[in-house]
Amino acid sequence: MVEDTAANPPSNNPKAEETKEVEQVQDAQKIYSIEILRLIRDSQQQHGLRHGDYQRYRGYCTRRVRRLRKALKLPQGDKRHFKKRDVTIANLTGKGADERFIHIPLIMAERAWSYAMQLRQEANTEPRKKFHLVGKLRKACIYSLQLQALCNTDAFDARTKLEAEAYVAWMHGTLHFELSLWKSAAESFKKAQVIYENLAQALPEEEQGIYRSKVDELTPSLRYCAYNIGDGGGSIDDLLELRARGLLENLDILVAQTKTQSSEALQTTEWRGRKVTVRPERVRLFLLSLQELDKSLEKAKTEDAKIEIIENILMDCKDAISAVKDEIKQDPKLRVAAVGQTVSGIQYLLAYLSYIRLSRTLERNLCLVAQAKANLDDPNDKGKVIEGKRVRPQDLTRLFEIILQNISEMQQISGMEEDSSYQNEIENLAVAFKAFRCYYIALTLVGMKRWKEAVAMYERSKKYASDALKTKLTEFNLKDGLEKLIATIDGCKFSAHAYSVLESDNSEDSVFTSRSQKSSKPLFERLSQYKEDQSLNTKNPNVYKMTPEMQPIPCKPLFFDLALNHVEFPSLDDKLESPGAKKAGISGFVKGFLGWGGSK
Repeated sequence: MVEDTAANPPSNNPKAEETKEVEQVQDAQKIYSIEILRLIRDSQQQHGLRHGDYQRYRGYCTRRVRRLRKALKLPQGDKRHFKKRDVTIANLTGKGADERFIHIPLIMAERAWSYAMQLRQEANTEPRKKFHLVGKLRKACIYSLQLQALCNTDAFDARTKLEAEAYVAWMHGTLHFELSLWKSAAESFKKAQVIYENLAQALPEEEQGIYRSKVDELTPSLRYCAYNIGDGGGSIDDLLELRARGLLENLDILVAQTKTQSSEALQTTEWRGRKVTVRPERVRLFLLSLQELDKSLEKAKTEDAKIEIIENILMDCKDAISAVKDEIKQDPKLRVAAVGQTVSGIQYLLAYLSYIRLSRTLERNLCLVAQAKANLDDPNDKGKVIEGKRVRPQDLTRLFEIILQNISEMQQISGMEEDSSYQNEIENLAVAFKAFRCYYIALTLVGMKRWKEAVAMYERSKKYASDALKTKLTEFNLKDGLEKLIATIDGCKFSAHAYSVLESDNSEDSVFTSRSQKSSKPLFERLSQYKEDQSLNTKNPNVYKMTPEMQPIPCKPLFFDLALNHVEFPSLDDKLESPGAKKAGISGFVKGFLGWGGSK
């Protein structure tokens, strides 16, 4: 029993064995893709070489190798003893495989090269450092060959193999250049130049700039080698061409593989006849979800469902635009336009995403318009109450104003200002939506009984619609809507014109006007006019105002004050007593008795 169990251990745990086999298959199928030139160029620009500080870059490479070995658990001995441990293919394909293992020989080659370039600067005053310089370059070539040996395995794609071969050729060319071996240096530089040129042709345009700049850097070195060769320049040119042809025998196969793999690994999208590489993962996911959007909108039964779907995709679009902007901020070189193009690839991708956001926003607003139209049954009605909300023509006018604002933003997308065909298409869209806006403005004026202005807006709306139908309108199904709009405008225009004529006729005869019927004049002041006044049949008819109105007069008339001086009063002598007559009465008796009456 014990022997059977020991002989057949897989039967005890078959699931674990299957999982292990799957992991082994996945590890075996894993293929790495390393952009060697971009990796070292970014490191150089960020750590000193932008200012020619090779010592700073060498220190960075030393720290980088130490961190990599510590993180990948590949130390070279301990504090007391040194034990050399190179990166092998087992580290890249076996258990615990990691892409960062290939960075170790690359960074070590860069460290030796940067040390050599530092010594080259110091060799101007200390000639003995020339020997140290050559030794460091030889060590850099050894590390680059280790890198190439690892990259030539099946664990790496064709692009990585090409870049490793070009890197080795450039490093050997640099060594031979310092040793004054002009022929071999020219061969190596030419080999690297040919590989970089073919890589640039095989990759998308936004990936080409770094390789073309490297080709331009190699040109002065090739010219200097040809100058030092002298009379043998013609023969070396023939040799270079032969070497280039020999290289191209294998290069064509690798370039073809690179084109296929780049189209699969770096997904591209096409807009207005131009393909753009999509690098950010968030943008790729958004574009994949965008492909299913139209199908989801077709399945949606109500406008509310469509609006919800579009708003969700707009949130994803906003995140994708943020991802592209972050990538531009991290790499300022992406802002530079490609050769022969007015807009760089990443900027063109940003313009495409901005167009998607604005066009889908416009589509969402059209769904709101359709929802409002369904609630507005009678265009001449001032508004219909639906679910507690009053829908009026003014609301539709406001929606079309928002749509025209979206179109204005579409015209101002960065990078599309010079595209005449794009601007013409957007302008045609603007004309079409102006027709709808003028139509609903006319309905608003009809509700205000401003007939003449409404007729003028109907005419303008019809003109915009006719101009828009002369162009190609393939988006948003506007052609059918404009044709229906023209048919509707004809009837509405004649109706508004008839109301306008009736209003002008009634204004000439004030007998039938509503203003005369609402007059406050009493009947005796308008006896010469006839009108039906219902207030005359009431208890308080407005016939005559019985109590006259008060009128202001002067307080003291000036005329009477002046005439008083010339007034002659009548004589009143006969009414007065004679002077000799004595007064009788008790008052006289008292005065005489008391003796205080006095004599006269």
